[in-house]
Amino acid sequence: MKMLYVIYASASDETVTAVFKKAGYKSYTKAHGATGEGEESEPKLGTHYWPGTNNTMLMAVPDEEIPRLIELVRKLKEEHPRAGLRAFTFPLEECV
Repeated sequence: MKMLYVIYASASDETVTAVFKKAGYKSYTKAHGATGEGEESEPKLGTHYWPGTNNTMLMAVPDEEIPRLIELVRKLKEEHPRAGLRAFTFPLEECV
């Protein structure tokens, strides 16, 4: 199994969530209000000077689903370049 970790601008939440759901991925954990600075977008620090925040989404999926998910993320990134969208995967082992 792998964990897909997606970071994106909070303003794009409905769009990002809808794309994954439409593709059949309905199981996820989401965190709202993350702050930070990235390489491809302005800082989102939740302050007056650097307004905005990010959301993060975690999805545990079988290894064979990762290429399909990465393609979804690539398309989202192309269609919404200002969303600051980034995605990462890492190995996942279920403990319980």
